[in-house]
Amino acid sequence: MFVLQGRPVLICLVLLAATLAAAAADAPTVPPAAKAAKEPLAIEAPPPAADASGRVPAVSPSPQPAGAEPAGKNQTGAESVSDESADGGLLDGREGRDLALDRFRPQSMLRVAEHHLERGKFPVVDVHFHPRVRYHENRQLLDDFVKVMDRQNIAVCVSLDGQMGESFLEHRHYLWDKYRDRFVIFANIDWRGGGQADDPATWDCQRPDFGRRMAQQLAETKAAGACGLKVFKDFGLVYRNPDGTRIRIDDPRWDPIWAACGELGLPVLIHVADPIAFFLPVDETNERWEELRRHPDWSFAGPDAPSRDALLDALLTIVTRHPKTVFIGAHVASNAEDLATVSRWLDDHPNLYVDIAARIAELGRQPETARKFLIDYADRVLFGTDGPRVADRLLLHWRFLETRDEYFPYAENAFPPQGFWRIYGVGLPDDVLKKIYFQNAERLITGVRERVEKYQAATGQSAADAKK
Repeated sequence: MFVLQGRPVLICLVLLAATLAAAAADAPTVPPAAKAAKEPLAIEAPPPAADASGRVPAVSPSPQPAGAEPAGKNQTGAESVSDESADGGLLDGREGRDLALDRFRPQSMLRVAEHHLERGKFPVVDVHFHPRVRYHENRQLLDDFVKVMDRQNIAVCVSLDGQMGESFLEHRHYLWDKYRDRFVIFANIDWRGGGQADDPATWDCQRPDFGRRMAQQLAETKAAGACGLKVFKDFGLVYRNPDGTRIRIDDPRWDPIWAACGELGLPVLIHVADPIAFFLPVDETNERWEELRRHPDWSFAGPDAPSRDALLDALLTIVTRHPKTVFIGAHVASNAEDLATVSRWLDDHPNLYVDIAARIAELGRQPETARKFLIDYADRVLFGTDGPRVADRLLLHWRFLETRDEYFPYAENAFPPQGFWRIYGVGLPDDVLKKIYFQNAERLITGVRERVEKYQAATGQSAADAKK
């Protein structure tokens, strides 16, 4: 018996880790030619992704969908779970056979109301957007995405990939050459500088004047057009000092940076820690097992792993220490599984805000709790996607926030990327939607308000009506 979103689903699962490890240890070495001859028997491919309306077509035998990983490999290049049991039997779940976990493709038999929205109800500002990371400055991809923005009522996106110096100017040109009115840009700090990746003693951040110099560079980057600072999760999770200890987010050496952001009016959007499951053993009890199987480098379990609680405490320390600086906790402050705790943080720290980027999967499986949280803290929540996202993924955000639909996918992928569950809509009131979609971003991020107003004028949307 395997329980999915609190509902029992009868399936036979293989105890994958133990069984496959034992099989691998006992199996004789197979020559390459023999391996090629022993391909898994034909199995129906995973169901196709939802179409633009959000509906999933009927399943039929077909090749792997375009963009899927090659057979036998997962997204990290590691060998995927075998389609055969230890004794050579096919793990397809048919005719009484066991089922491999990565072959589980349940299709809901529910017949409930569905509302497939084509765009956000009000202009949207996506405050969590990575065009440099995902598009590598490709102009055609940017052109194509702006068309998606137009169709789905996304007025402005906030690039979190600006960097500083010449890199900032290059990224600014990439976005602003044609679309200055659609994008604003956050800067990033280069903690390593010209140092060697494997020798933290050579990193720029280990020099005693680093904080002062970065504060000055932030002022210069603001003058060049930056409107905030994005801090990535490797700062705290991965980066180390010369003595081998991890660099602490709340190290006083960085105080000049946080203070400068407050003085310059630059909000700090900071990613600290990761989902709770990423810090737990990757075993049969981990609800993100399949995801961590595909991305083993995302796991922070083990004796050398950082403490998740310590990372979050360090975030709150700098938020408390710098009350004049606005901090935006990325991904619901990396604690979407525990909204009661996030609520306390927001109550205690008026300069702390959160975005919902890449967390509708977590919020949507607790719809009543999430709805109350989003309404109670409507002034403190910003919309984000961790994009650029494909059009079908964006559509699910509007469905989640604007409808009370039940038990629908949170992603367009045939196999859910973050866990074996579906989500429920929270159907937010219009005044809450406006705050989350664009009004909070207008208040916090320089340059957003005038861009939203230009977009409303160009698209015939009344700015006065949108603000009511």
